[in-house]
Amino acid sequence: MFGMIPFEHTDRDLYRSFDNFARDFFGSSNASLPAFRTDIQDKGESYLLEADLPGFNKEDINLDLKDNILTISATHQEQSEDKDEKGTYLRRERRYGSFQRSFDVTGIDAAAITAAYENGVLKLNLPKEQPTVPPTRRIEIH
Repeated sequence: MFGMIPFEHTDRDLYRSFDNFARDFFGSSNASLPAFRTDIQDKGESYLLEADLPGFNKEDINLDLKDNILTISATHQEQSEDKDEKGTYLRRERRYGSFQRSFDVTGIDAAAITAAYENGVLKLNLPKEQPTVPPTRRIEIH
């Protein structure tokens, strides 16, 4: 268990100090990158959201809408095996990936959202809500 806990070595090595400076300055992980790339275009009466999800099947993707928050999530599992005639594994590989992003869709007509998935790109048509104009009526003077 102890070997699994990340820690930072703090010796006085000059070269390590430069490496640590570069890592701290430029960042050492991609944690700040979004789970998947999206493009959003204003098409006038609607928005077009395109999300890159290569390698996923349509069944792997879920779209959930709750309290004006649209959540796109995708989960993929893959397993491949190579066995000899005795059933002994020569190679066995497993991959699992999960991505999720949420978007505020305030001002969108949620009932009219449509989605299509083709060639690894999820396309969502997000129609803008039309402003409601309160009805006017004439009041007679007596």
